[in-house]
Amino acid sequence: MEEASPPVTAATDLSPSATAWRSWLQEHGPRLLLFARQQTRSNEDAQDILQDALVKLVDKLNSGEFVGGEEAWMPYLYTAIRRLAIDLSRRDDRRKRREDTVGVEIESDQKDAYHPWFESEASDDETRALLEAGLKELPPKFAEVIVMKIWGERTFAEIGEALDISQNTAASRYRYGLEALKRKLGGARRKGDLSI
Repeated sequence: MEEASPPVTAATDLSPSATAWRSWLQEHGPRLLLFARQQTRSNEDAQDILQDALVKLVDKLNSGEFVGGEEAWMPYLYTAIRRLAIDLSRRDDRRKRREDTVGVEIESDQKDAYHPWFESEASDDETRALLEAGLKELPPKFAEVIVMKIWGERTFAEIGEALDISQNTAASRYRYGLEALKRKLGGARRKGDLSI
């Protein structure tokens, strides 16, 4: 009777195939990590994504589901990394939207209290009130870019990333928003309500 061999695990496997796997990983791992870094928002996320992709590959190899030889590993891993990064990004975006929604709810609860947007000794209350009113009347997509650019001191690239729009779209929204705000404030200046 033949004796059953013990199950092979990563910790006890010292076979030539395990040595070949380690060698392959040492050769291709840095390239895969670089690709994962390009697909994710942080180095830690890139490392996690790469590890998850490698685990998926090993699971497919161990179950016999993987079609192709060693030459098919890299294309499979590139695809897996890209898909995992997209999934992670979507989860992060959904979490951020949930957090933002909670923040908006808290802000709306505090609306009754007066919180001026602009506090500066250089601007008088009348000017501040007109600016606030003008910004509130703008479409939110323009107002948020103006506030982030001027008072948040963000670049268009940073604004685009934060709002999930292109840098050019952020710049356009800024320009259109300022034009609309100037028109609104121009009317106040003609009426004599604004002394700037």
